[in-house]
Amino acid sequence: MEETLEIYGDMLYRLCLVMLGNASDAEDAVQETFLIYIKKTPVFKDQEHEKAWLITVASNKCKDILRLNKRRPMIDINCIEAVSDEIHDSGIIEALMLLPEKYKLVLELYYVEEYRIDEIAKMINRTPSAVKMRLQKGRRLLAKKYREECI
Repeated sequence: MEETLEIYGDMLYRLCLVMLGNASDAEDAVQETFLIYIKKTPVFKDQEHEKAWLITVASNKCKDILRLNKRRPMIDINCIEAVSDEIHDSGIIEALMLLPEKYKLVLELYYVEEYRIDEIAKMINRTPSAVKMRLQKGRRLLAKKYREECI
């Protein structure tokens, strides 16, 4: 368990932070994810299967929290950068936080976690075509927000 937390904890926290927009809810989602992991003690084929399972559970927990919370305050990007030294100031995490929920997850998994489209489709129970459409629309929304900020 400690090894799993060490390997995936930061990644899951960043994912939840992007989806939820605040640190305390992100911490709750990650904690609940690991509680389910402990209770169910799933058996995995390999590390990628384990990682995909954790991402799926964490994203579902985030969706549950979003349903309960009516408002979603934004968080300062400095809080995200403090989580991991892997994140460079590319602005992608901050930009993702501004998008609607359904685009955040696929863009995070594709660009930050570097999953393939078919893998993302399995994780979120959508078709590869639906994932491609969400990626396409999410990129358009990011470009639009970027243009608005630069004008």
